[in-house]
Amino acid sequence: MRLTVLGCSGSGPGPDSPGSGYLLHAGDARLVLDLGNGALGALQRELDPFDLDAVLLSHLHADHCADMASLVVYRRYHPHPPYEPREHRLPVHAPENAPDRLAAAYAVSAEELTETHLSDVLDFHPLADGGRAEIAGCAVTAAKVDHPCDAYAVRVQHGGRSLVYSGDTGPSPGLVSLARDADVFLCEASWPHVTPSWDEPPPGVHLSGRQAGEHASAAGARRLLITHVPAWFDGEELAQEARSAYDGPVELVAPGATYEI
Repeated sequence: MRLTVLGCSGSGPGPDSPGSGYLLHAGDARLVLDLGNGALGALQRELDPFDLDAVLLSHLHADHCADMASLVVYRRYHPHPPYEPREHRLPVHAPENAPDRLAAAYAVSAEELTETHLSDVLDFHPLADGGRAEIAGCAVTAAKVDHPCDAYAVRVQHGGRSLVYSGDTGPSPGLVSLARDADVFLCEASWPHVTPSWDEPPPGVHLSGRQAGEHASAAGARRLLITHVPAWFDGEELAQEARSAYDGPVELVAPGATYEI
């Protein structure tokens, strides 16, 4: 498997990175994990979006799904599509309310919302805690995590290798279980463990750098990739926090970077 970072800025795009988005090549499969603000543009540098096999959305905050509206436009209105998009709808595995949430982002007015749907070009499949699916030849497992909205981490396995993506979460035993012995653990770290505002991070929102390291250590993950750092924090500081709690290799991801799994 090969992971390419389309965007990794937390809470919104930053000056050097789109919001969250990751392209995963797994054998012949091409999956996108999240498609936040600006990630569709970065995706087009890697492949034609018509070549995607599926999209997985960890949750429906804008920095993880905003570019789905633009992807719908791309598939509906491209003048020279390689196939008829309505006959080959793109599978989207996402929280249950994704059809309504993404339609609301696409609609131009409240009056139009009742008539707006995306199911002509997207094929929605709800994520569930412990849910398993085969997606384009990959085994995918979801686990509910602790965030202010319905949110999931996902584990993708192919060819004897595994990637676990945390999405957004506070401390979560379910995330540790999902990441058990993962080859690569792509984990958010959105703030320092101690700040002028707190001695312990608020629960149920995000992980600190130290907490990301603690989760990787508890899971026995073989490699930790730190992501989702907001523009106002120092990513290297958060990666160093993770190293204080985890003995394996730790790397801060960068937009455009590629990682072999």
